[in-house]
Amino acid sequence: MIGTRGLFVPGPTNVPESVRKAIDVPMEDHRAPDIPDFILPLFADLKKVFKTETGQVFLFPASGTGGWEAAITNTLSPGDRVLAARFGQFSHLWIDLCQRLGLEVEVVECDWGTGVPVEIFAERLAADKEHQIKAVLTTHNETATGVQSDIAGVRRALDGARHPALLFVDGVSSIGSVDFRMDEWGVDLAVSGSQKGFMLPAGLAIMAASRKAVDLSAKAGFRRCYFDFKDMIATNATGYFPYTPPMNMLRGLRASLDRIEAEGLETIFARHHFLAEGVRRAVKAWGLTLCAKEPKWYSDTVSAIVVPEGHDAKKVIARAYARYGLSLGAGLSVVAGKVFRIGHLGDLNELMLMSALGGAEMAMRDVGIPVVAGSGVAAAGEYWRSASPAVAMAAE
Repeated sequence: MIGTRGLFVPGPTNVPESVRKAIDVPMEDHRAPDIPDFILPLFADLKKVFKTETGQVFLFPASGTGGWEAAITNTLSPGDRVLAARFGQFSHLWIDLCQRLGLEVEVVECDWGTGVPVEIFAERLAADKEHQIKAVLTTHNETATGVQSDIAGVRRALDGARHPALLFVDGVSSIGSVDFRMDEWGVDLAVSGSQKGFMLPAGLAIMAASRKAVDLSAKAGFRRCYFDFKDMIATNATGYFPYTPPMNMLRGLRASLDRIEAEGLETIFARHHFLAEGVRRAVKAWGLTLCAKEPKWYSDTVSAIVVPEGHDAKKVIARAYARYGLSLGAGLSVVAGKVFRIGHLGDLNELMLMSALGGAEMAMRDVGIPVVAGSGVAAAGEYWRSASPAVAMAAE
């Protein structure tokens, strides 16, 4: 088709022109004498995004799933017990990874559309008098259902029970887009990926580990090589990597971090909330609902929109792509065919989201979903006209 396709899946996100240009450079010597002058500031600036002063930052050539595996294998041992909740596809996949690695996973089953059950976690941790639970796994933003969870609340639950378990956070679709406070929340392992809020192609697992987690890596019982913290720490300290790094991606990361610093993290968080609220106004105007069951669960990076009973969300997605050149996120697993998703994270503004809302609206009408023409676009537009990111954030 003529024109640019609209990419509104919740990752990969749009790559800004400045980042694409930074990636598109000739190959270079990754062991050149001046490489540390480039690499070491990357680590320092990534710590600002994670909001940690004492944590250790890691960059593995991998996806977020590789980051999960690195977090587990560097801090735990086969047979260890971990506590996790299943409330969406990505929280499920992290549980599945742990089980495949030989961990004993204490799973709390939750409704898809809710988030981390802080109260239940508090009860389980308080009851674990012998501290058999070695880690608590939390998904900050469940991308499959558009649910955002209270990580600070999980830390309070751990502290209230005086429990020494590690706090792991999947921040793949949250870090760099919504507020995340590693040190303040006492997070021990935080995992993100390059293709979401960092506005890069997929290919980097971006992680941070607390001093407690790093110290435990010397005692962890899993065998590891590629994902070994020890090798990374030793070589990263000198500004290099233990194996060939993806230098083009690192050049892109530099450009991304420069954009993040220029806009400012707090401004980025306010912008994401502002844009997300406009999408939520559109959904309400359509007469539809979100998969997230209550406002406290609403995600500021992705909205999962429930289609009416008797309709198939897959048809909406297929029509949007084939007729209007619009990529919407599909429903996964339990919510397959029940929802379509609009990603609103990364390099994004109101006009870009208007195209997503307009395309989704036309696609829904084309497949027989009875939404009023222009209703969602109008509701979002009126909100964005009358509000501002800073005011919208302060009102919450």
